[in-house]
Amino acid sequence: MFFATILPCFIAFAAVFYALKWLKVAAFNYYILKKLPGPPSANFIIGNMNYLQATPEIMFHRLREAFRHFYPIYKLYAFHKISANILSPEDCELIMCNPIHNRKGQVYDLIRWWLKDGLLTSEGPKWQARRKILTPAFHFSILQQFVQIFNEEGEKLVEVLKHECAKSYVNVTPHITQFTLKTIVETAMGTKLQFQTQEEKNYKQAVYDIGQILIYRVKHPWFIYPILNYFSPWYFQERKVTNTLHKFSRDVIRDREKSFSDIEVPKGEHEVYKGKRRLAMLDLLLSAKINEGIIDDEGIREEVDTFMFEGHDTTTAALSFILMLLANNKDIQERIYAEIVEILEDLNKKPTYNQLQHFKYMERCIKESLRLYPSVFFISRNLGEDVITTTGHLLPKDTHVFIYIYGLHRNPDIYPDPEKFDPDRFLPENCQNRHPYAYIPFSAGPRNCIGQKFAILEMKVALCAILRNFVLGAGDSPKKINYWWFSHSV
Repeated sequence: MFFATILPCFIAFAAVFYALKWLKVAAFNYYILKKLPGPPSANFIIGNMNYLQATPEIMFHRLREAFRHFYPIYKLYAFHKISANILSPEDCELIMCNPIHNRKGQVYDLIRWWLKDGLLTSEGPKWQARRKILTPAFHFSILQQFVQIFNEEGEKLVEVLKHECAKSYVNVTPHITQFTLKTIVETAMGTKLQFQTQEEKNYKQAVYDIGQILIYRVKHPWFIYPILNYFSPWYFQERKVTNTLHKFSRDVIRDREKSFSDIEVPKGEHEVYKGKRRLAMLDLLLSAKINEGIIDDEGIREEVDTFMFEGHDTTTAALSFILMLLANNKDIQERIYAEIVEILEDLNKKPTYNQLQHFKYMERCIKESLRLYPSVFFISRNLGEDVITTTGHLLPKDTHVFIYIYGLHRNPDIYPDPEKFDPDRFLPENCQNRHPYAYIPFSAGPRNCIGQKFAILEMKVALCAILRNFVLGAGDSPKKINYWWFSHSV
């Protein structure tokens, strides 16, 4: 009887105690972060978020305006939530190089229903275990064999574009999307996509649809919160599309597993090989499941979907922008073509892995394009401990931090005349004194992009295939791009 009386009281007391403790910490953090500079606030409820409540074009320009006025840090807030926006390479390094700050920010809840706890969104021991499984899939010896797939799909892309040449204006992005999607499916999952069966067509449409839905949620940020997303007009469509994506991934995994036979790695042979057969990323995951039991079927599906998303969308954006820049800079386009002729000698031959390493000028052009138009224009972290910035601002533990890559890459103190497309910024002598966190298109630190070498290699092959066959003419120019991220970086 005594315990029946005292237990509810104890539970109630503990709940009140922890609620008060949370409120105390939240109030302290709010008080500290409120001191950060930033756009003026309208009122307590909407804070200064009214500064960004405008058309996408105006929102884009206001973010750039905030960079100029409040460098190197400023706040955005509404209700009790305050985020710190980081703009300097020195502060980026403080956060990104320390594993204690590896936890992703709340904005990643946008894609959590689709990707769940894949490598992009997971944290802690799960992230470490998954990273360890997948790292061998991007060893240079495996990338060498992927070049054959890149070349085959590059040739198919060229044939498609030849049929489009009769038009006065060609939107290359849908064709680039198909190229990157087919490439990532074959390299990561060991499966060819032809987009001929209804299931494949449904999957391709679902990839497009999920992108449009995520764009809508970014433009209406209250729908980032899962509970509020129930009221989104796109909620049920998002669930339907996500189910299509998950079903396709599970079917591919199931088919691959039926034919998968694990073979012991011969002594002295790299772990990404099984006999003389390379392992696709999916094979590595299946091997980890069968041999070590460190990942289950749902975990494999999470990683497959993560790489499908990250491996095609970001590369599509990068290729689309560099083609636009080359079309608007004919002298640079001609210089890349001359490099291709010099290295390949015979333009009917496809580039080998070793030859691709010698495309130095092309690589500088890719890097400069990613400086101007990083495929992911910001990343987000939740701080794992207090941080004091290089300008003396205290950011308490659990602060939601945005690292604004787009603004960082256009800092005139680091990159003079930052709007100019100048590949020579990446000559070795021009890079040597640059802060290592002044250029982070693939993120940086422990959570850097595992597939960055894969992406650069794929882009080199695609550019080689296109520029061997076409002279690019400008349909768009950088001046016409007013809010590019809503089309390309979600």
